[in-house]
Amino acid sequence: MTDSALSKKRKRSIWVPLLVLVTLAACATAGYSYWRMQQQPTPVAANQPPPPPAPVFYALDTFTVNLGDADRVLYVGITLRLGDEATRLRLSEYLPEVRSRLLLLFSRQNANELATDVGKQKLVEAIKSTLSQPLVAGQPKQEVTDVLYTAFILR
Repeated sequence: MTDSALSKKRKRSIWVPLLVLVTLAACATAGYSYWRMQQQPTPVAANQPPPPPAPVFYALDTFTVNLGDADRVLYVGITLRLGDEATRLRLSEYLPEVRSRLLLLFSRQNANELATDVGKQKLVEAIKSTLSQPLVAGQPKQEVTDVLYTAFILR
């Protein structure tokens, strides 16, 4: 072999490992860049408001009440939407008091008013105000956010 053939062989043998190292470095850089982009939170997800808390419902047994203005009977079932779990526990502890307040409220209603949608909405507001008062002196007010009818029969 001649000197020129040996020098060409040495130049080729240096280039092959050098190209392999450059390729590996480029792949490692690309992989690291992709990993970093996946780790950063997306700005759209960060700006979204948190989901609303789960609603707290409290279903009461149905009420059958004689209305005061006529020989009419009201059969009504309601479910309360409450502000928090503490209110649900308080209502559960004082359930006889809650039912008594509602029975007195229902018995004072007028059958002609309850036959209309406006009368039913007024009854919802009356239920909210009746139940929002503290059950026992020294306790906080109940947070009743909505009253949902589950049964409503007026005879």
